[in-house]
Amino acid sequence: MSTDALREVTVGTGAGLDTADMVLNIGPQHPSTHGVLRLKLVLDGERVVSAEPIVGYMHRGAEKLFEVRDYRQIIVLANRHDWLSAFSNELGVVLAVERLMGMEVPERAVWLRTALAELNRVLNHLMFLGSYPLEIGAITPMFYAFRERETLQAVMEEVSGGRMHYMFNRVGGLKEEVPAGWTTRARHAVDSVRAGMADLDNVIRRNDIFLARTVGVGVLTAADAAAYGASGPVARASGLDLDLRRDEPYLAYGELDVPVVTRTTGDCHARFECLLDQVYASLDLAAACLDRVDTLRGPVNVRLPKVVKAPEGHTYAWTENPLGINGYYLVSRGDKTPWRMKLRTASYANVQALSTLLPGCLVADLIAILGSMFFVVGDIDK
Repeated sequence: MSTDALREVTVGTGAGLDTADMVLNIGPQHPSTHGVLRLKLVLDGERVVSAEPIVGYMHRGAEKLFEVRDYRQIIVLANRHDWLSAFSNELGVVLAVERLMGMEVPERAVWLRTALAELNRVLNHLMFLGSYPLEIGAITPMFYAFRERETLQAVMEEVSGGRMHYMFNRVGGLKEEVPAGWTTRARHAVDSVRAGMADLDNVIRRNDIFLARTVGVGVLTAADAAAYGASGPVARASGLDLDLRRDEPYLAYGELDVPVVTRTTGDCHARFECLLDQVYASLDLAAACLDRVDTLRGPVNVRLPKVVKAPEGHTYAWTENPLGINGYYLVSRGDKTPWRMKLRTASYANVQALSTLLPGCLVADLIAILGSMFFVVGDIDK
């Protein structure tokens, strides 16, 4: 190349100079991407021109693995895609299988499942309530969030033996009866967490620096949220008043008064507040379920044959998981393994909105927006 062919180009300073856009990759290995997510950004100086989320780096092939494992074994695969919501992931699978088999689950198991699902929801939300402020510079909320998580983890570990992947759901109910006195200890844990939330709430909700970084930043309109199929706290922060626990009840939710936390501004702070206030609502629901469990007697599961086979057919079950709506499309050909089990995960739908939210924002705000979408990469790549 001749010297004449070379020219000096200033990259991304604007102000009327001869500039060129810069392509920047955030991830797939980056602390703010919650796992191996890649964002391909085009920048004009410090401002994002376009953003493309690129997924698939963590792909586990769980949907294909379902096809070679029986209905008991697929539970262990399903509870791992959103590793912060393992109990809820198991729940969707067993609900789909039970629906296809026309199986009636004992009432005590139904109420225990509902209580454990709400405790798992709180555990999920507390992780994001601690990690999100950390990503934009606030470390103290992480300590408060993990203190409360540990209180609930203790009762979840006592009942199931696991701290992350509980494997406590079974087709037809639960693995076993809860330990004697567990409901009382769980109720004390709920009361303790409710009291301790004041520390987390007071230190971050109205913090001036946190407000400056989140209010008016990354606004997702209700129309865009609906267009992308967003759900959960991300969608409800934009004003979409949708919650399957109230609108299409499953488990025992039809007998509970389920408060749906919504906001209208759709910015990062609204998403954070939805998550924070949902913790209080879920603690109340868990306490109500535990009170009901104490009034019930009877088994917590259905006796099954050695080999479980679902009849030929198909069904769809969906649940209000902590991060949004999860769908489970089960197709059976009468064998002991699913012919097809398709997962519709909340994070996969929610993260698509980044291509709309990020253009026009500054790089400094990019991390605040990314963290406020509350996704788990395993839930995207399944």
